Formats: sequence, structure tokens, C-alpha cells
Amino acid sequence: MSKTDLVEKIAAQAKLTKADAERAVNAFISAVTDSLKDGQDVTLVGFGTFTTGDRAERQGRNPQTGKAITIAAKKVVKFRPGKALKDSVGA
Repeated sequence: MSKTDLVEKIAAQAKLTKADAERAVNAFISAVTDSLKDGQDVTLVGFGTFTTGDRAERQGRNPQTGKAITIAAKKVVKFRPGKALKDSVGA
């Protein structure tokens, strides 16, 4: 599902205009991004939790040449689904 599809689905379910639904989606994305940048987890009960974690520097290989390279350490975003989401998708 693309962002456009998500906006259309939210607009239909919440009886909003597409413009209002798009503003809501953009605001949600911005709020989650800002919270994660500030080091705060974002928990949506029943849906899941967005967190950040550190990925250590590691060795890899250039697939074209086979030469060993060092992949730099970086911060990554993780998502842990909530029980309700797991139950509804797995059922």
C-alpha cells in the first residue's frame, strides 16, 4: 500500500476529504519522526511500538567486486507489533 492508497482509505473510513486525510497522515509521520529523533519511543496500544536502536559497525562485501568493506555504525528504526495487530494479521 502506498501513501496515496493510505490517504484514500483514511479519507473514506473517517469521512474526510483527501486533503484533510493527507494532512493527518503527514502530521502523524512528522510526529513519529520527531519523537524518534528526540530518542523517545512511540507506543500505539494494540498496534505496536516504534523505537530506535544502534547498529554496530560491521564488515561486508561489495557484491560487484567481492572486496571486503566496512559498513559504518548507524541508528536504525525498529517496529515491534502489538498483540492486537499480531492476532488480527495472524488469524
